[in-house]
Amino acid sequence: MQPIQSLSLLADAAAPAGTAASSKVGVAIVVLVFAIVFALAVRAALRHFKGEGGCCGGGAGAPPPVADKAIGPAVARRELALGGLHCMKCVARVKAALESLPGVAAEVTLDPQRAVVRMDREVPDEALRKAVEDQGFQVLSIA
Repeated sequence: MQPIQSLSLLADAAAPAGTAASSKVGVAIVVLVFAIVFALAVRAALRHFKGEGGCCGGGAGAPPPVADKAIGPAVARRELALGGLHCMKCVARVKAALESLPGVAAEVTLDPQRAVVRMDREVPDEALRKAVEDQGFQVLSIA
């Protein structure tokens, strides 16, 4: 017995006499909605595994490598505990955001979610926090 027939038989058994046609239409609608949701889920999964969507804003393939930024002698160091990083694209986005600040070089890791920031000048903690949070991630603490 196929699943659609079994759904139809269940609907027929539960429906009052004379409503067999309307119950079949109801089952058909449920099956159609299920098929659409399933197709959309498969499409989203395929796009995610191709690197075209889902996590972290899409983009094809792996993120471009972020070269280490050369700065002058480090005069300050901060460690940021982060939240919301899910993949290496997230890591690259946080690193690029931090290093867009003048005099800042950053090393960002996924596990644990943190950034070690070296600075060749004083940079306010709020500027570091804003750079990360503007990318959609959380700064849990700065030490």
